[in-house]
Amino acid sequence: QVQLVESGGGLVQPGGSLRLSCAASGSIFAPEDMGWYRQAPGKQRDLVAAITAGGTSNYADSVKGRFTISRDNAKNTVYLQMNSLKPEDTAVYYCNVEGILGSGDRFASWGQGTQVTVSS
Repeated sequence: QVQLVESGGGLVQPGGSLRLSCAASGSIFAPEDMGWYRQAPGKQRDLVAAITAGGTSNYADSVKGRFTISRDNAKNTVYLQMNSLKPEDTAVYYCNVEGILGSGDRFASWGQGTQVTVSS
């Protein structure tokens, strides 16, 4: 079983920055794809950014140039640096991690979500 603990959300003014963290714990042998999704009220959950074990990243068009995803494999942690935040970035942000357990089985886990509110 894998647990994901997110942190770093909050209230920020437009143009401000936040850094989200998501730490995975459990019987993880190898985390593979790690990503961040977001869900605004009344909308579906959409991919924001993802990063592979090799460090290849991809972003939603709406956040390119403003958000940066990174990971620390030694800590099984994924980060999302969010700069130049806009009100439309307001949402609950969820991390997602897929990989292989020590048993050899695959896993895919979601974090509990962290609220990001961009407002003056």
